[in-house]
Amino acid sequence: MTQTFDYDVVVVGGGPAGSSAAFSAAKKGVKVALIEKEESIAQTVRTSGVTWLDAIKEFEIPKECYNPIKNYGFCSPNNKVMIKDKIPRAAVLDVRETYRWLAKKAEHEGVDLFVQTNVNDVLKNKDGKICAVKAIKSNQEIIFNAKIVIDASGFQSVIAKSLGVVNQWKRFGVGAEIEAKAEKIDPETWWLMVGEDYSPAGYAWIFPVNEKVVRVGVGVGKPESGIDPTERLNQIIEKKLGPIKELGTITKLEFHYGLIPNEGLSRKTVFDNLILVGDSAGQANPLVLEGIRYAIRYGRVAGEIAADAIKSGNTNEKSLKKYEEIWKNAIQSKINSASKVQSRWLGLSDSEWDKELDIISELSADEFLDFIKADFGLGSIVKLATHHPKLAVRQLFNLVKGSSKKN
Repeated sequence: MTQTFDYDVVVVGGGPAGSSAAFSAAKKGVKVALIEKEESIAQTVRTSGVTWLDAIKEFEIPKECYNPIKNYGFCSPNNKVMIKDKIPRAAVLDVRETYRWLAKKAEHEGVDLFVQTNVNDVLKNKDGKICAVKAIKSNQEIIFNAKIVIDASGFQSVIAKSLGVVNQWKRFGVGAEIEAKAEKIDPETWWLMVGEDYSPAGYAWIFPVNEKVVRVGVGVGKPESGIDPTERLNQIIEKKLGPIKELGTITKLEFHYGLIPNEGLSRKTVFDNLILVGDSAGQANPLVLEGIRYAIRYGRVAGEIAADAIKSGNTNEKSLKKYEEIWKNAIQSKINSASKVQSRWLGLSDSEWDKELDIISELSADEFLDFIKADFGLGSIVKLATHHPKLAVRQLFNLVKGSSKKN
């Protein structure tokens, strides 16, 4: 027996993009379903959880959901930089608690949450446009009718691929990390570690969750490198490379593994009756491959615009186009600039990384954070190139100047 539900908006994926889209759509008075394939929200963690305090304040994420960071270590094979700030401006999220908080906010707005519900197909109307998704829950088939579907299914882009409107990502990052207890943790300091021993096309990291728990991980760019990030992670922990040795005894609590697209803003993200958001849309900062802030911010935009379109009685691509215009106008030039820096970084040898850290050491905390966040504006680029006397610094920022069109 097939069960059928009727909704205005159906959101597929209970991560930060999906919960945020569901929340903002429901807040505007439309009927919303949020579908998650796992037994609970964030049952499996697939991200290291780095974000920024300005975004945390914007989204009003509770204090118990994150650990503030104010010191930023950068380590290459033969060089080390520590940039210290007076106040915290970055953070490491308790990913599970944050995602569950976002889902609860959606439920409080009247969203119906379906867990252990695996979407496996789409249905089209007589005009060939998506009008429903099919799912399985406890061996029972469910059809969710919808005026608009929001694909927040992450890297796999389940809905968009089922419709044949996108292909699988060809360039992406693969990350493996352990969440672990450690003897000596500085809860205010993170580390990024670069070079061949850590990752030939990516970086390794140490991100403190609190005074007792830390995340140690390795990210690898594909197809640039063929190494297995899990194997490399085990190797650098066993060898206690770089700042890992300062952690003392490490006791593993959890293993996390995830994929994130790295093709810039290469996809269309709106179609008739369909919006893509988060990793489905490729909304990620190429420099450190983080995108939670984009997922929440533009998930909310997607939900609002979906609700407005439904109220207007027109859910075609043109009526949803404002969503794509908003998020691309906000971050397209920044992502393009960050992609240029990433391309430079992917080609660096160990000795070149040592020199690159000399460039980074010239930056103030403000400048470093704008840089690593991919917050490139033409005004900030020109200012940096002018104020830093070293030719290498000017060259680095001239590299991205042409892509940065907005202050």
